[in-house]
Amino acid sequence: MDVTSYRVYGHSVQEITLDVPHNYSRPSDGATIKLFARIIGDDQSKPYLLFLQGGPGSPAPRQGNPTTGWIGRALQDYRVVLLDQRGTGRSTRIDAATLENFGSSAERVAYLKDFRADAIVGDCETLRAALNAPPWYILGQSYGGFCITTYLSTHPEGVAGAYITGGLPGLEVALEDNYRATYRQTIERNREYFAQFPDEQTVRDIIRHLDTHQERLPTGEVLSSRRFRTIGINLGTDTGYDALHFLLESPFCTVRGHRRLSQSFLTRIGAQLSFADRPLYALMHETIYAGRSAGLAGIPTAWAAERVRAEFPEFGAQGHYLTGEHIYPWQFEEDPALIPLRAEAHALAHDIDFPPLYDLQVLATNQVPVVAAVYTNDMFVPTTYSLQTAELMGAKVWQTDAYQHDGLRASAGKVLDRLIKLGNFRHV
Repeated sequence: MDVTSYRVYGHSVQEITLDVPHNYSRPSDGATIKLFARIIGDDQSKPYLLFLQGGPGSPAPRQGNPTTGWIGRALQDYRVVLLDQRGTGRSTRIDAATLENFGSSAERVAYLKDFRADAIVGDCETLRAALNAPPWYILGQSYGGFCITTYLSTHPEGVAGAYITGGLPGLEVALEDNYRATYRQTIERNREYFAQFPDEQTVRDIIRHLDTHQERLPTGEVLSSRRFRTIGINLGTDTGYDALHFLLESPFCTVRGHRRLSQSFLTRIGAQLSFADRPLYALMHETIYAGRSAGLAGIPTAWAAERVRAEFPEFGAQGHYLTGEHIYPWQFEEDPALIPLRAEAHALAHDIDFPPLYDLQVLATNQVPVVAAVYTNDMFVPTTYSLQTAELMGAKVWQTDAYQHDGLRASAGKVLDRLIKLGNFRHV
């Protein structure tokens, strides 16, 4: 284990890198990857709080001043461990270039299958052992909460207590039903947005223009109307909701008497739509639902978001609503960062050999204290299924409509403060 130490804003920081097995079911084959974590705080009387980021495919936050936001609140009671989940940040990042290390698409797919929540939990336990730490506390945002649910299924002995924000997964819910719920909530969020901002006609005009004119993003590819509509992911967050209005202001200009999308607009849209910075999110997004429990084993995801979208005319050719946290097969034909990964994406979508991520029997007898923020209008993680999972594992729930999916980040520490007080874990 390599450790680098320094201080910022009155807090010590340790940057840790260690080798971990690529495949925990076959550690003897010797294949390893690099795991990176940043630990903030040096008060040995405070326990560790491991943070598991949303995603999949996003690294831990890089926050210059750790005394603000939710990290600042956490540091009042904990030493904070910011883990780059495998495949992200400094933990053996995955993208089209790094996957070129493998000779065939089949080899790349086999490699990628070991980047789900079960392997992430294995990394957490390896890191905890390297730190010689007792069972630690965990905070999971969105997909991080999914990872915590796997943690409690497979290694509950490593967890002293858990905080989950917007991240309690449905356990035995068909993926199609999960997406139906998210599409319905996305429709509601579109309606709320268009009732608040005068942007509905603008969205209609942009879609019509892209369907009849060729516009290219700064990266060179033609912008389709269906790809443009994926900016609706902003509707599901407090931080993105208002920003969407400013993104949509003044999208058109006149060039030699013809109406065109402005270069400024295309540049900002292109930055939002590209997966160049986090290709693993698009590549692995539906795999986080594959074989979640024993009852769902052997069922391929088969591009469920694309199939279910056809059930909602609001998102079809005659509609104009923006889509949400959904990944589609055609994005691997249109996004230059994803095009080299399309074979792997299709193979993963039709793979049926994923081990279960959740053990319902273990969760039903869970003894680890869990507190969770469940957002009433969550556009990404259906509230009904979250509440069912909370009941099964005996979690304390704070359900609120005061925040959207990014309440942990948007609330400047208020959501975490509420959960810490609700949990009242014995060390606090």
